[in-house]
Amino acid sequence: MAKFATGKYARAISDRSGLEFPYTEMVREWNGSFVHVSEFEPKQPQLEPKPMNGDAISLRNIRPDREAPAVLGMIPENGFETYASGSRVINVSFPGHGLTNGTTYRFRGQPTTAPGTGTPPDPVTGVNGNSVFAFSNPQDFDGITGSNIAKAAGYAITTGLYVDDARNTSDYSVANFFHFTVDTDTATKGGVSGGGIGCSVGPVTLSA
Repeated sequence: MAKFATGKYARAISDRSGLEFPYTEMVREWNGSFVHVSEFEPKQPQLEPKPMNGDAISLRNIRPDREAPAVLGMIPENGFETYASGSRVINVSFPGHGLTNGTTYRFRGQPTTAPGTGTPPDPVTGVNGNSVFAFSNPQDFDGITGSNIAKAAGYAITTGLYVDDARNTSDYSVANFFHFTVDTDTATKGGVSGGGIGCSVGPVTLSA
């Protein structure tokens, strides 16, 4: 089999520039051109593009976004407090309440299943009834009736604690307290906490 010289002392002419270079510094390009290493150009990748599928943009399992309905916020036990004797202002302690100043909310007492318009369970057969879910009224305290606090139309609240005949607008006060003016009733002594356990505040109308 024929052997070729290494070209240690040979010279070669570049197919690209036509210049003379040492033979041992020559390389062959993808298209067969014999060029100097300084002139070498790799094959352009776009000459042989790789097949590509469409970008994965869509998700297989999707659901439309929804607007979550407003929910009830649980007021701490005896979270209502009358402001002063003869006053209709009620302060409410509710840490981190997140309520909006000037918005109307409704107060509710403990949830209960009142047979009322439904059917109570049968004590003999044990058949479940059709009790109606409802809310009781907050407990009466210091001359304020729970039914008045739980007025169906609700009350516009003001965030912040009501002290010294004015609204306390400190960050802590606004974030953890709010107050409202109850209809008709006035406090007997003032500074009295009440309402009981299980009271809540939320939208006037509850949505499923």
